[in-house]
Order: sequence, then structure tokens, then C-alpha cells
Amino acid sequence: MWNSFNVSDYEGMIAETIRIEGHDGKPIHAYYSRPITEKEVPGIVLIPHMPGWDEWCRETARRFTAHGYSVLCPNIYEDYGDGTPAEVAARAKESGMVPDKDVMGDVKGSLAFLHNQANANGKVGVIGMCSGGRHTFLAAATLDGVDAAVDCWGGGVVASPDQLTPARPVAPIDYAVGLGCPLLGIFGNDDKNPKPEDVDKLEEVLKSLGKEYEFYRYDGAGHGIWYYDKPMYRQEQAMDSWDRVLEFFERYLKET
Repeated sequence: MWNSFNVSDYEGMIAETIRIEGHDGKPIHAYYSRPITEKEVPGIVLIPHMPGWDEWCRETARRFTAHGYSVLCPNIYEDYGDGTPAEVAARAKESGMVPDKDVMGDVKGSLAFLHNQANANGKVGVIGMCSGGRHTFLAAATLDGVDAAVDCWGGGVVASPDQLTPARPVAPIDYAVGLGCPLLGIFGNDDKNPKPEDVDKLEEVLKSLGKEYEFYRYDGAGHGIWYYDKPMYRQEQAMDSWDRVLEFFERYLKET
């Protein structure tokens, strides 16, 4: 999938910051990238991670667009004011994190936006990393209009009662029965959140419920293996898992 384009093919995209309707009907910012084409294209909602609505998320949106997707990355931190991504994310942490219900409202608005575009092919996937991976599982299990979901090292999907908070009152795994689309999971075996035992538990539950899922678990990798700006980056595992994700979305969002 990676680097497999024909060099004579045309490629173009538009990427910009727009406003959409988020939780409780509030307008929020979103980063929207889409290919310049007359063809119908699938959509992807990219849920930001805890480092914030940052440059890495924007670059990742454009990367998916280069592979033929309209991508919307909503600013789930809108309620925490203006500033750099790190400054805004710090205020969210201080407040106890973004409430799950607000994130799901923002994702619901993002799904509606992508489904309503004139050149939409009718299919939309959801992906997130770190806390965004947790939110991805929650969205896939509780929201309509998700055709495929990718959880990248989402910590907190499996959570004990003492780990629940007012912002996160229910462990996403408790909603697993509602998972209505195929799920892809990308995990590092050296990760501490989620630990390998957490991934085992999640797989056990999904298997018992007869859900459609694929997990890829990488040795020599921990958390955040795609983050090339951090020491946790793992080139070999990152590129293998990127191909897994692109193939997964190709299968469920493009093929008919």
C-alpha cells in the first residue's frame, strides 16, 4: 500500500480549517483534507490524541488523503480555549480530561459532515491513537454511521472501577456488545497502557461476542510507535502497521 502509486497519476488535495457542529450543537474547529477528484471517496474521522489537536494529526490527515480519503479531524479540545496544542491539552488534563459524552458529540458531528458531502461514497471509518484509540472504540460501539474502526494503542479501553472518573464514567469495553463494524487494533507488546494483558482481555471479550476484529501486536515496540518526532518511534513496526491500516480501510471503505 505504501509508496505503491503510479508516478504518472495526478494527485492533488485541499486541506483547511473549517467549522462543524460539535457536541451540544456547539460550533467547533476541524481540520478537513480531501482529494481533488470527481470520483466518490470514502471518509475518515481522525480523533486527536492527548498531545492535542496538533501538527502530527494534521500531517496524518493529509497522509490518508494522499491515499484517497476525505479526512476530518475535529478539535475535541475546543472547550479549553486558544493557544498552542500543548497549552490547550494541558488545560484539558488539569480539568480531568475531555468528557466522553462531549467527544462522542464531536465525532457524531464529524460523521454527519462526511456522510453529507456531495462526493461521499457513503462509507466512513474512524481512527485514533492513544486516548483517540480509546475514543475510537467508544465511537464504534455507541455511534451509528461507522463502517470500520482502527484503535491504535488506545489505553483505557479496559479499565477497573477505580480508574473511572466523572469524565470517563464507563469503561469502553463495557460497550463492546454494541460494536457494529470491523475493528483493527495496533498494539506494542512493551506498552504500559494498554498492557498486553489489557489487549488479551479485549480480544477475549470480542471473541466471545463474535465480533469481527484483527489485532496486530508488535515486539520491540511500546506506545506511540508512529510518532516519528519522539523516541518511542519504531520504524519497522510503524511502516508494517501503516500498511495494515491502509489495507483495512481499503477493504472496508473502498471496496464494494
